Order: sequence, then C-alpha cells, then structure tokens
Amino acid sequence: QVQLVESGGGLVQPGGSLRLSCAASGFTFWIYTMTWYRQAPGKERELVAAIGGAGGSTNYADSVKGRFTISRVNAKNTVYLQMNSLKPEDTAVYYCNTRKNDMDYWGKGTLVTVSS
Repeated sequence: QVQLVESGGGLVQPGGSLRLSCAASGFTFWIYTMTWYRQAPGKERELVAAIGGAGGSTNYADSVKGRFTISRVNAKNTVYLQMNSLKPEDTAVYYCNTRKNDMDYWGKGTLVTVSS
C-alpha cells in the first residue's frame, strides 16, 4: 500500500534553513506528481510546492517562491523540500502528498517551527 513518511522538521530561527524529506513506498514513484502541503495552527491546509514525475516540472505557492526548492530522487523514492530564509509565518505541519487513481495519500506530517 502507499506509504509516505516525512522527516526533517524542527525548530529553526528566522532566516534559517531546513530540508524536509518524504520517503515513499507502495507505488511506482517516478510516475506520480509529488506535492508538499502545510497547515498552520487555525488555518486550512495549503499547497506549498509540487514536482512532476520523470519530467520534474515544478510549481510553488507565491509565498515561498525564491525561498523553497522542491526536488526528487526517483532512485531513492524520495522527495525533498529545501527551505531557506525561513519566516515565522512558515511555521506549520508539513505534509507529503500524492494522488493515485483519484485518491489522495498523505503522510503524518512533520512540524516546522520558525521562532527566535
């Protein structure tokens, strides 16, 4: 079955960096678009960044453009989110997602806290 496991979250000061990872299993990873979402306290879940399968096309939320980079290593069934110049408003639980056969699959999330 599809499994997504996020890691790499933590506490970081404003202006700092973190790299999130999402290890995927149970499906043909390289075919599917992978997406990072986040949900801040009291807010709805929002799309952060997405990357296509073998082609690797990417798109980003306006709020993270120029600061975050999504990438994938298909040989490792892993997608990454490099987050630079972090701001307090980036504080959220970050989730990895893929959509397969019209069904959304989610990891359990990893908490990112940006605070001094």
